[in-house]
Amino acid sequence: QVQLQESGPGLVKPSQTLSLTCTVSGGSITTDYYHWIRQPPGKGLEWMGAIGYSGNTYYGPALKSRTSISRDTSKNQFTLQLSSVTSEDTAVYYCARGPAWTTFAYWGQGTQVTVSS
Repeated sequence: QVQLQESGPGLVKPSQTLSLTCTVSGGSITTDYYHWIRQPPGKGLEWMGAIGYSGNTYYGPALKSRTSISRDTSKNQFTLQLSSVTSEDTAVYYCARGPAWTTFAYWGQGTQVTVSS
């Protein structure tokens, strides 16, 4: 059974870098595609980017300049870093897994991140 669990600080100060980790169980991160998606309050889901089974990364155009996704295959984890955050980055952040760049089959429960001083 595939499970994903997000972890990281729930509060980040403006201008700092947001860093989240997704731990995957029930399957290797060297197969399929692993995504970060967020949902700001009152808004829809926003795909941030993904890392593929070979380690290739793709990012959404709106956040590409501030986003970095990496992985640690020894820990079966992948991470999100979002730099220079503002209050606009306050959102629930989800990690997800899917068989393609645009398909999400499994989701983590989500983690709330608030950007505030």
